[in-house]
Amino acid sequence: MYRSYATASLGSFEYHQTSFSFIARDTGEEHFVGVPEQGGRNLIPPDPPGPGTVYSAGVSDDSVIGLYRVEVPISTGTGKLKMAGGLTGQMKESATRAFAVLGSRKSELGLAQDVDISDFHLQVIDLLGNRVEAEIGTAVFVACCSALRRMSVAAGLLVLGDMTVQGNIKAVRSLAEPLRVAMDNGAKRALIPIENKRTLLDVNADILEHVDAIFYGDPKTAVMKVLGGM
Repeated sequence: MYRSYATASLGSFEYHQTSFSFIARDTGEEHFVGVPEQGGRNLIPPDPPGPGTVYSAGVSDDSVIGLYRVEVPISTGTGKLKMAGGLTGQMKESATRAFAVLGSRKSELGLAQDVDISDFHLQVIDLLGNRVEAEIGTAVFVACCSALRRMSVAAGLLVLGDMTVQGNIKAVRSLAEPLRVAMDNGAKRALIPIENKRTLLDVNADILEHVDAIFYGDPKTAVMKVLGGM
């Protein structure tokens, strides 16, 4: 039994605003699948992004995917986060929490002096234009550390997950859909909350063959695994 959320008359760009799935008769489980129209756009480039740039993704309650480029250039300042206009809702809240964690753990990360003399200019580019309210706290945290260290994350890296203001990592709602769209657009590896490890069973094998999963359980580990020793 198959169920589709779109019709064949959609244009190629509109396929990114839909999800396709089928329900296995023997288990009753719903499996999300991709279609050729969803890929080939290389929104995540094959080369490492510049320092302060990280790619992330999210999925809405109705399985619409958001793919984002998080950019955090820094300037001389007094340790403030300055967000570009248009950043609202869950995305703004998760960025604010992540920056608070950076402030509380700057000494642990060896970044205390750098944080105190810098201002962070956060911009989030919606690559698919879907306006999904994604929680991108870990991506913002990693982007800030990347900018401070003047080090790029690896090419083709997707950063998933969010955190509380205390720095506890929050699992993502679903892995299958964001990993599919990210893979189709150039992702080669994904930084994933350890709490989502058991949900890898919901991810199609072809995705796991092309996207290496890197798990983390706290903010410092997330940074260490994509930027090296801190």
